Amino acid sequence: MQDKFIQFEIVTPERVVLKEEIIQITVPTKDGEITVLSGHIPLVSSLKPGVIHIKKKDNEDEIISISGGFLEVLKNKIVILADTAERAEEIDITRAEEAYRRAEEIKKNTRHIDQINFIEINANIAKELVRTHAIKRWRKLKGLNDSATSV
Repeated sequence: MQDKFIQFEIVTPERVVLKEEIIQITVPTKDGEITVLSGHIPLVSSLKPGVIHIKKKDNEDEIISISGGFLEVLKNKIVILADTAERAEEIDITRAEEAYRRAEEIKKNTRHIDQINFIEINANIAKELVRTHAIKRWRKLKGLNDSATSV
């Protein structure tokens, strides 16, 4: 019979957030939320910001907030390398709500600047695309082989 427990570790650049045996974990991947149990196939996935729900060996639930990162599922081990991670009990709700309000305000005030940057980037892409089309057309008219340069 296969062991129903999985070695689990979540690490940020600053610390090991949690390291213990667990029964299951639910994580927010870029492709959707998944739950991993013992015996899961090997997997590597990028994680989006969200909540990780862990069922610990003692059947207790653990909730961890992450800002993104990577998940690796091995035969009997799960490792999460997170950009940031906080256990729910470590989070000060008042400070978290205030940080959210400040972030929304910054977003509101810089939205116009970000749109300008987006327009500039698109303009540069269009400019380079036109340049590429121009050189290809010129080479075709001159009867030059397109593989002669790395355009």
